[in-house]
Amino acid sequence: MRVLAAMSGGVDSAVAAARAVAAGHEVTGVHLALSQDPQTVRESSRGCCSLEDSADARRVCDKLGIPFYVWDFSDRFKAEVIDDFVSSYEVGETPNPCLRCNEKIKFAALLERGIALGFDAVVTGHYARLVQPEDGGDGYLRRGVDPQKDQSYVLGVLGAREIAHCMFPVGDTVKPKIREEAAEHGFSVAKKPDSYDICFIPDGNTQAFLGKRIGLRPGMIVDTSGTELKQHDGAWNYTIGQRKGLDIKQPAADGKPRYVTDIDAATGTVTVGSRRDLEVHSIGADRLKYLHPAMSGTFEAEVQVRAHGEAVPCTVTVDQVADRMEITLHTPLSGVARGQAAVLYQPDEQGDIVLGSGTICATSSSI
Repeated sequence: MRVLAAMSGGVDSAVAAARAVAAGHEVTGVHLALSQDPQTVRESSRGCCSLEDSADARRVCDKLGIPFYVWDFSDRFKAEVIDDFVSSYEVGETPNPCLRCNEKIKFAALLERGIALGFDAVVTGHYARLVQPEDGGDGYLRRGVDPQKDQSYVLGVLGAREIAHCMFPVGDTVKPKIREEAAEHGFSVAKKPDSYDICFIPDGNTQAFLGKRIGLRPGMIVDTSGTELKQHDGAWNYTIGQRKGLDIKQPAADGKPRYVTDIDAATGTVTVGSRRDLEVHSIGADRLKYLHPAMSGTFEAEVQVRAHGEAVPCTVTVDQVADRMEITLHTPLSGVARGQAAVLYQPDEQGDIVLGSGTICATSSSI
């Protein structure tokens, strides 16, 4: 097959490309230029689209003897990831820009161009497993074998069309072995640290980034009874579950810490309460993505609401016409925020299958 290897400049994508070459595919390496000013992107391997990362990706492709290109998706990245990130905070959500980047850029945009140019699939270094029917599998996305690195959650926002054109060569291997393999190839990125930060916020100060773009929007912090506690400069300063940085002078009645339990961006009201007030028993999600036939009607599953969060049992009812699903949790979760993804799993003897996902739009503490 003719495949595009998405080269982030890290060790995982390097080994994924090497494995694709070893499997006999015709591989072309592509690095995505996502910043309109790469000089402002955080260096030292903390992001994934800096000039340093591009150079690392080129060196890997040179060593593998495969073509290397840089494709500029910076305009689309700004519109579909950065602008979406800001607008989500404006309406009181807590978005995950890495999920949106995977959905809109690293797969949708890359595949769109790749297929137009005659490529069959995209190869990435994500830790997830996918064996297509032509290779003896069932074509369903599953968790990676390394529980510490599993990235099936961030891939759960893809659609079936994208998954059908994906290859994840490192998902069946634990991370230490991937580094060893990279060293055996002589890749300079073998010991390169993993990326964790939001690449378009170079100093890591999310509040300052949002404040510059949204501006002052004063509102009130109140407790669960509606008592006003203090004024704030903007609801975008807060996230569900936040405890630090509230700067409320008077202690809670029970003397215990307060947490942000709700954000109403329309009125600028930020509600704080106890840890128990954070508990969520049901979730509403829209913008559904379907990856398995079992995601239909009412069914039992497990749901995960954070990239490294716990998956808990639940009952799900999907309304395809309304593009919404209701999730009743068998075990309550804390700090569930609107704007995050709710990814559904089905336990399987070969490893948990990703059924699909939705974007959290409502939560309820009612049992």
